Amino acid sequence: MAAATDNEVLLNRMDNTPEAIKNLKRLLKFLLHKWLLLLIVGIVAGIAGIIYAIYQKPEYKSHLTFALDESESGNGVGNFLNLASQFGLNIGGGKDMFEGDNILEIMKSRRMVENVLLSIDTFNNKPYTLIEYYLEKSGMRKNSRTIKNIHFPAGQPRSSFSYQQDSLLYKMYLRFTDKYILAQRPDRKLSIYEVNITSPDEKFTKVFTDSLVAKTNDFYTEIRTKKAKETLEILEQRAAAMKANLNSSITSKATVQDVNVNPAFSEGQVPVQKQQANIQVYGAAYGEMFKNLELARFQYLNEIPLMQIIDHADYPMEKIKSGKFKMAVIFAFFAELLVLFWFALRNLFENKSLS
Repeated sequence: MAAATDNEVLLNRMDNTPEAIKNLKRLLKFLLHKWLLLLIVGIVAGIAGIIYAIYQKPEYKSHLTFALDESESGNGVGNFLNLASQFGLNIGGGKDMFEGDNILEIMKSRRMVENVLLSIDTFNNKPYTLIEYYLEKSGMRKNSRTIKNIHFPAGQPRSSFSYQQDSLLYKMYLRFTDKYILAQRPDRKLSIYEVNITSPDEKFTKVFTDSLVAKTNDFYTEIRTKKAKETLEILEQRAAAMKANLNSSITSKATVQDVNVNPAFSEGQVPVQKQQANIQVYGAAYGEMFKNLELARFQYLNEIPLMQIIDHADYPMEKIKSGKFKMAVIFAFFAELLVLFWFALRNLFENKSLS
């Protein structure tokens, strides 16, 4: 107490000081007078922080990396592109729309995340949709009356969802993309991508991560190869029709020859010559069509991107839980700030009442 008295005497001598120093003097006076209260508040808040850290539920974070190899179209497909344009197809210019980091945006899109949340897996020997299991495991259903009776049973068609189900599904999409999904490209010079998913359940984290990457890969491959696949299908139909015409001409020629067994009359050879001409035309056309069909198959295969998993989201997952010391310091710090703020407000109101 003697030390505190000496400090107060020293502070009282600072009368002709600037306003900032006077304010500092008032703060130091307050701290000297209220040090015991602040110490007790800090200790109590620190203990509360330790208790919070002990009972805090941990979260589990997955780590998955993959490399993406996007094939480049070669110079040997020029004839194929020209033929496709004759059929009214435009397969050029679409590839740039889906290159590079766009796969990360697809991964975080509403379509992908909702499809993953509605996918089915087995938890505790029972089939669940991922969103249904998450609502139960996270405690959201117990803590909210609005979603208590909203369920997503396994096997329910999306088309039969109620407005409440759609609304909750959309809110969960926003929640996951904002808090739980991290998809990035750590090094811009490399085609290596990283996916991190965080959730309160270890198995859920792994299942969600694997499903999200798999569904993204399927959809990414679909949109990258869509035009090439359509062109391939049309060429297959045209080639089949051309081959059918060739076979029909060969059969017709044989039939005409069997009917006109006497080659002495030139008129009888006209149908045979016509079918022979058709065979030559259809044969040449089918040969060119077949070459372009094989080129179309090559183009389709060349458009398929290769996603190679480098590090799978394997067990054990990274366990995220705040340390006891860290939470004690945070709780004590904010408790002290609240005490200081309360005294500042009280002092302000007292000064106004005196004035």
